Amino acid sequence: MDEKKVMLSGIQPSGDLHLGNYLGAIKNWVERTEEFDNYYFMADMHTITVRQTPADLRRRTLEQLALYIACGLDPEKNTLFIQSHVPQHAELGWVLQCYTMFGELSRMTQFKDKSAKHQDNINAGLFAYPSLMAADILLYQPDFIPVGEDQKQHCELTRDIAQRFNHVYGDVFKIPEPYIPKTGARVMSLNAPDSKMSKSIPEGCIFMMEKPEDIQRKFKRAITDSDSENCVRFDPATKPGVANLMSIYAAITGKSYPEIEAEFAGCGYGKFKPAVGDAVVECLRPIREEATRILADKAYLENVYKTGAEKASYVANKTLRKVYKKIGFVAR
Repeated sequence: MDEKKVMLSGIQPSGDLHLGNYLGAIKNWVERTEEFDNYYFMADMHTITVRQTPADLRRRTLEQLALYIACGLDPEKNTLFIQSHVPQHAELGWVLQCYTMFGELSRMTQFKDKSAKHQDNINAGLFAYPSLMAADILLYQPDFIPVGEDQKQHCELTRDIAQRFNHVYGDVFKIPEPYIPKTGARVMSLNAPDSKMSKSIPEGCIFMMEKPEDIQRKFKRAITDSDSENCVRFDPATKPGVANLMSIYAAITGKSYPEIEAEFAGCGYGKFKPAVGDAVVECLRPIREEATRILADKAYLENVYKTGAEKASYVANKTLRKVYKKIGFVAR
């Protein structure tokens, strides 16, 4: 039997998980459970490049893990862990900083964006975190990294670092390929449809643990378009708000855009927006209820993240020992 290809991904617990995380990433992860040997983690070490409230960070980390499981990521079939529980991430992160060029880091788009937003806290971690991200990936010798458009730059840097290291020391790291999912909705903000759905625009963001009445309120206030047509038609160029709502509805119901247009022909936005809200509420309801149940079972959740960290550490340590030997560190 052929070994499964290895896939790895993580999300920062810097904010509550939202509909964009689910439809754009986690839903796809669940569908890949049987196909790949998967490692999914809470990237809490990356989160502290921006100041966090400690209690909130702890809550969000555990809530994120509970939501992963509630969405269908079976801990028996996927390795789920908290990044800071696997010390090899930090250890390899430092080594790879020494093989990452200053110019490469200074060109990172996300560093420029975050520096502009947090001018009072442009710290070394914020600058060098792509090296830690490369360590996150390369530790597990993955074949693929699922990436969105906004992560392509980091994936390319990871490959450059791995190739640079391999050129000096031989084939230490597998060079991972970017994995662009064939499906997966690109969910935009409900009140700013030219921007991705983000926790930084809370009124345009649907959080996975949000109350149904709050979800409905946000959909009823969602931006459609300024023309007088009041017609449900998929046209991202002239009707980005309507197109975004249609893409959300399509991702949840499985209906095509022509089917959605036919369903709401002659109805206008007054009926369409609450219908999308209803679909989202019913999609998230069982996930929210299951996550709430899991969070109440602290012993189970602790067992999941400890077991996951043990497995991740075992795999990561094999890579780290090889790296340490190659660069000349004395064996422990």
